[in-house]
Amino acid sequence: MDIFSIIALLGGLAFFLYGMTAMSDGLEKVSNGKLNHALSKVTDNRFMAMLCGAGMTIAVQSSSAVTVMLVGLVNSGILEFQQTIGVLMGSNIGTTLTAWLLSLAGIDSDVVWIKLLKPVNFSPLFAFIGIIMIMMGKKDKHKSIGSVLVGFAILMFGMNLMSDAMEPLGEMPEFAQLLTAFKNPIIAVLVGAAFTGIIQSSAASVAILQALSLTGSVTYGMAIPIIMGQNIGTCVTAVLSSIGVSRNAKKVAVVHLSFNIIGTLVCLIPFCVGNMIFDWAFTDMRITPIAIAISHSIFNVVTTLLLLPFAKQLEMLANKIIPDLEEDKKSKIMLDDRLLAVPTMAVEQAAEVTVEMCHISKDALLESMGLLVTYNEETFDQVSKMEMVLDEYQDQLSTYMIKLSKIGLGDQDSKRIAKLLHTIDDFERIGDHAINLALAAKQIEENGTTASLQGRLELLKLTEALSEILAITEESFTKTDLEKAARVEPLEQVIDGLIYEARRNHIARLQAGTCTIQHGFILNDILTSYSRVSDHCSNIAVAVIESQHGTFDTHEYLDAVKNMDNPQFRRLFNEYSEKYVL
Repeated sequence: MDIFSIIALLGGLAFFLYGMTAMSDGLEKVSNGKLNHALSKVTDNRFMAMLCGAGMTIAVQSSSAVTVMLVGLVNSGILEFQQTIGVLMGSNIGTTLTAWLLSLAGIDSDVVWIKLLKPVNFSPLFAFIGIIMIMMGKKDKHKSIGSVLVGFAILMFGMNLMSDAMEPLGEMPEFAQLLTAFKNPIIAVLVGAAFTGIIQSSAASVAILQALSLTGSVTYGMAIPIIMGQNIGTCVTAVLSSIGVSRNAKKVAVVHLSFNIIGTLVCLIPFCVGNMIFDWAFTDMRITPIAIAISHSIFNVVTTLLLLPFAKQLEMLANKIIPDLEEDKKSKIMLDDRLLAVPTMAVEQAAEVTVEMCHISKDALLESMGLLVTYNEETFDQVSKMEMVLDEYQDQLSTYMIKLSKIGLGDQDSKRIAKLLHTIDDFERIGDHAINLALAAKQIEENGTTASLQGRLELLKLTEALSEILAITEESFTKTDLEKAARVEPLEQVIDGLIYEARRNHIARLQAGTCTIQHGFILNDILTSYSRVSDHCSNIAVAVIESQHGTFDTHEYLDAVKNMDNPQFRRLFNEYSEKYVL
């Protein structure tokens, strides 16, 4: 083996890792958010959680990505750490699929249809089809499928390159002497763990072992302990991702590591003891790529099924290693950068936080309008706190979604991000107007100013109309309800007319001496806030509608619908005009 073989080996590993990444990204986009729905169904049912973990790992072709995602979800407070235990176990089963795909490289036959099963023969066709789909596909889903096919071809090319680079090793006596060290199962486990930890990919580590087995120098006795060690080494990614997270999120990495260490001990000890007693003949037999895939699957399935009933004990072990502290309960990070590893999950979390922002802004405004009727210091403080939360959410979401927008997203995810980016400022501004109304209510309470009976009745009618537009806007945004969104702009126009009429009536009352100038200043601030809130509701509804078309020209949209030539707009405008009359 010369320097060129080493270069080819490193190049093959690079191609393999790049192909794996391209496949993972493409598969994740093709899943189109189904991972989110799968995770949302994870309950205390350990078996279902295990199946979910296996399915997710198959979907993204990376147990490391799933583990990092779980750390992020627990750190964000979306999942409790105990919910992730079954998912973690299932991810070990899901990752075995890659070894089975790679085992096809060992197929050797003169039969044409069997030869076609060998990746080196069919992967170039996959690459050709994939590049055609990427270049000519009009939908993101087709391009993503193309990326999966090209990624698979690159992965298999890397595997073939590594196999060719390792072929001369079988004829080297020095290499044969080196392999004798692997006959010690402890050393084999440590080597498997160390190598996998360095490259941070159990799939790549298994692939190299399969490529090495093609030289005919690797036996079952060497390979099986190495496979066990590879499962420990893959925990390095989870351990690194747990740096700087909450204690609960750290427990995910602890469970992952302890599960794989215990699983290795449970299988390694009987294997070694049994071999010492019975001197199993198969341990000295040469292992093939497909036998490695079989051993890898058996080990992961057996350890998972053995330890699944002891999930509670693993949870207790993690709690003892990392005990809870009181300060851990005080704050939660709503958005975690670790979720960016699975973009659809990150989009889903950003959407959930924005929906929460929508609910808070509506609640804050309703509370502040209630203060105009009956002032309460406790409610005033509550509105102030909600406004501060909205400010914090806006800062976090803006930063997070800018990061998300730089990642390649599918059509649906891109539309969702665009909708969120066009609405978070409106929700934050509604919170600002809530605090403005609360301050106006406080001023009325402190100054003892009172409006005329007619003025109070007009404000109540306006408040009723504003409450309805808030409710419609909330429902249209949270459910992406286009029918509800279409009702917002006609009602906003009615509210603008009511505000204009209220101002004109107030001036008439001032002239008649039935209302004071002092109260007029406060009323003007209240009406201004009401007008601005209805405008923000209109902006949000437009974003909901336009997000379905992929365009966000608010003025063009409003010009198109905000006239009496539009039958739907005219009907709804008349309906709300009859409902709300001062």
